[in-house]
Amino acid sequence: MPNGIVPIPSPVNEPVRSYRPGSPEKATLKSRLAEMLSEEIEIPLVIGGREVRTGKTAKAVCPHDHGHVLATYHMAGEAEVRQAIDASQTAWREWSEVPWEDRAAVMLKAAELLAGPWRDTLNAACMLNQSKTVFQAEIDSACELVDFFRFNPHYMRFIYSQQPESALGHWDYVEYRALEGFVFAVTPFNFASIAGNLPTAPALMGNTVLWKPASSAVFTAWQLMRLFKAAGFPDGVINFVPGSGGQVGNPVMASPHLAGIHFTGSTGVFHGMWRTIGENIATYRTYPRIVGETGGKDFIFAHPSADAAALATALVRGAFEYQGQKCSAASRAYIPKSLWRRTRELLLGQIAEIKIGPPTDFRNFFNAVIDRGAFADHVGYIEHAKASPDAEILAGGTYDDSVGYYVHPTVVLTSDPHFKLMEEEIFGPVLTLFVYDDAELDRALELCDTTSPYALTGAIFADDRLAAVRMAARLRHAAGNFYLNDKPTGAVVGQQPFGGSRASGTNDKAGSYLNLIRWTSQRTVKENMGEE
Repeated sequence: MPNGIVPIPSPVNEPVRSYRPGSPEKATLKSRLAEMLSEEIEIPLVIGGREVRTGKTAKAVCPHDHGHVLATYHMAGEAEVRQAIDASQTAWREWSEVPWEDRAAVMLKAAELLAGPWRDTLNAACMLNQSKTVFQAEIDSACELVDFFRFNPHYMRFIYSQQPESALGHWDYVEYRALEGFVFAVTPFNFASIAGNLPTAPALMGNTVLWKPASSAVFTAWQLMRLFKAAGFPDGVINFVPGSGGQVGNPVMASPHLAGIHFTGSTGVFHGMWRTIGENIATYRTYPRIVGETGGKDFIFAHPSADAAALATALVRGAFEYQGQKCSAASRAYIPKSLWRRTRELLLGQIAEIKIGPPTDFRNFFNAVIDRGAFADHVGYIEHAKASPDAEILAGGTYDDSVGYYVHPTVVLTSDPHFKLMEEEIFGPVLTLFVYDDAELDRALELCDTTSPYALTGAIFADDRLAAVRMAARLRHAAGNFYLNDKPTGAVVGQQPFGGSRASGTNDKAGSYLNLIRWTSQRTVKENMGEE
């Protein structure tokens, strides 16, 4: 134990590498990609530090080349989940009492490993298993996750430093305890940084975790699990249990030791989990903490004073980076009639220049969508637009799954502000536009606010400052992350804490102290120093 009030190194955001032609980082990453493509690995469960092979397996593939198998992974069932719960409770007894400085040291070690020798491995896994371009992988599986590992210990120390005042004659202070039980971390396919943060944030605060990664991104999750081990997380603190939602989730929800849910995924699944917890509430030892980031129908809204060039670029980048598979991706836009002609020209011009293909070619801007189910969903929306008299395909509308799950960047213009594609979450490379009359700005703002049940991200474009103030006020509750004259994607840890409300989640703001405080339970202590 250090004999002192130990500071945490001041966190700074990890610089993004350029991967320019001829650069050392491009050469080493290319080499790691080749290595991973040349082998097919086996991925076990990890329960209490022990590798477990169930014999019930599935394949991890490249979405851009779905015939290429990266790994065969084992899937957990009820028996393995029960083993993982037992392992978590065994580990909890010691981990929950480990000094906070030592827990912080594990996270800071993970940051240094990922920023250095593990960077190529995680970036390559993210590119191959999640079909991300080199730049999308770099800002996700390297930079953002390094930021979580560095900023979260800083926020932990800040939380612990929040203490009450003491009156004369006694000493008052607050202890910050781990939750009693385990936290269930359920992570999505689209961000390695989320996959890394959801299990480690509760673990940092002294909790033990059962982690179920998305089935379509198990290969990347396995590399993260190996990183956690290398960083020094003790056996049983994070238990790795890939598998189907029901086979893993049902026994988790039935356990009296469930202390929390850390979730990113669909709104429907989150509703089901919350409902089950409510039905089981009398069986738990404590009321589970429920933290979730769910769906989105993120918007860009332009004022007649907006700069058309900036708007067009935001539409392209906001809608089509990572094939529109970001929780924050622009999915609908409202453009004033006076700005439409110029915006359309610039928008379609930029889309025509997009290079499409596998992420192993660093020149490509756009890769495949994640899997066959996503491909089918996106195609269904495109075909619906093609068949509707209320819609026109302005760009894209094509797709091909013969080699990879490619859905080309698609722009739909609709005359109906309540068109299906304006209201429903698509989570793919389909942007739907509605052009409004300049004189009906207030009505258009009302549509933007009320058309979707979600409230995750949104952006407004206006050079008229007073107009921007009025628009921001009118859309105050329409987005938890709100942007002025910028795309609605790309939140940075420590700069734009991330989360939304309404049907988009509990808005507990990953990338700030607000998320970490959900994973601790306070005990107030009063010590009498004299006679009462």
